[in-house]
Amino acid sequence: MQAIVLAGGFGTRLRARVSDVPKPMAPVAGRPFLEYLLDRLAAAGCSRVVLATGYLSHVIEAHFGSAWHGMAVGYSVETTPLGTGGAVLQALRDMDDEPALVMNGDTWLGLDIAAFVRWAREREPADCVVLRRVDDVSRYGAVALQGERIVQFGEKSGSGPGLINAGFYWLHRQHLEQHDWPAQFSLENDHFQRHLAELDLRGTVTDAHFIDIGVPDEYDRAQHEIPRWQQQA
Repeated sequence: MQAIVLAGGFGTRLRARVSDVPKPMAPVAGRPFLEYLLDRLAAAGCSRVVLATGYLSHVIEAHFGSAWHGMAVGYSVETTPLGTGGAVLQALRDMDDEPALVMNGDTWLGLDIAAFVRWAREREPADCVVLRRVDDVSRYGAVALQGERIVQFGEKSGSGPGLINAGFYWLHRQHLEQHDWPAQFSLENDHFQRHLAELDLRGTVTDAHFIDIGVPDEYDRAQHEIPRWQQQA
């Protein structure tokens, strides 16, 4: 298994809490948050991870180097902002032709990663997204399923309980390369949402623990919750 972690965020909303490191390196219970994510990838059997970095990328590279717990670590650095889509595509072009697990570097999702990869492989050549039930979709945008097929993605006109994109994907480079993208584009809005009708995009739903450390209140909660969840994983 190969993976990409989107770790280029500025962490603007966290500046009051953390100002000297990139958002994925924000300390959680005394450890950089990104360590927790890489620990989970290594435990799931990932052989190589590429960190898609940008802001203060040298801080991340100096910390992790070329390996982490037996897993090869590489870097795909944004010299100018690429958006989530541009960052993923740049990283994929430096990887094997096989599909890759892609995850956000500022989100904890207590998912069984190996089980999700097995599920996604059984649905080749579809791209796959992990969805999470929440009490209010208005902050994130709603996702709708018909069976396993995603038929609505990121709709922000509604509120109340529903499904959201949890920031875990199984993606194929060839599907992204079917379009002539600008250097900077959004994976979620420009690729998934605008081209949904022509994509074979599958979704699986989880109720696993979920937290976005990019929001100050959630970052504060993460200090206590993530170490506990890590022990339970």
